[in-house]
Amino acid sequence: MPDLAGHILILTGPPGSGKTTTAQALAPEPGAPAVHLHADDFWHFIKNGAIAPYLPEAHHQNAVVIDVLVGAARAYARGGYFVILDGIVGPWFLSPFKTLAMPVHYVVLRPPLAAAIERCRLRGGDTLSDPGPITALHQQFSDLGPLEHHAIATEGQAPAATLAAVRKAAARGSFWLKP
Repeated sequence: MPDLAGHILILTGPPGSGKTTTAQALAPEPGAPAVHLHADDFWHFIKNGAIAPYLPEAHHQNAVVIDVLVGAARAYARGGYFVILDGIVGPWFLSPFKTLAMPVHYVVLRPPLAAAIERCRLRGGDTLSDPGPITALHQQFSDLGPLEHHAIATEGQAPAATLAAVRKAAARGSFWLKP
């Protein structure tokens, strides 16, 4: 993998798409020093008054969390790190990332809906497992309009194949966001 110091890779998709698995495998690879920002953690930092981020009334909260993520990613990238941000960062959240004066890659992992629901169900714990919100988020990532070329279909792929596709996309720079 080339040296991506100062780059930000947004690795996104619906719940159960393999974002965190891929980010955890990509971050320790040789190359630039890397940081893995797990967006879910930033929502969990809200201890009082948190609203489930997929609910419409969470819009203000989500905008604040995205601003914090942008600031953290910017600071690490300016410090010479390759930043891998994994989380549900839909096109509706990209405006603040597009203002950054550094390369920002946007990669959307797109699994089949049934696979995403099953992965979420198997995780257990306090993660999202309700098929309703998973289906709604999956639908929001199903047609990216002008960003459609940023999607990687992961149907039938093992995690290693998804990692290879993300690695290739980042190396080529073909998934950069244009300001």
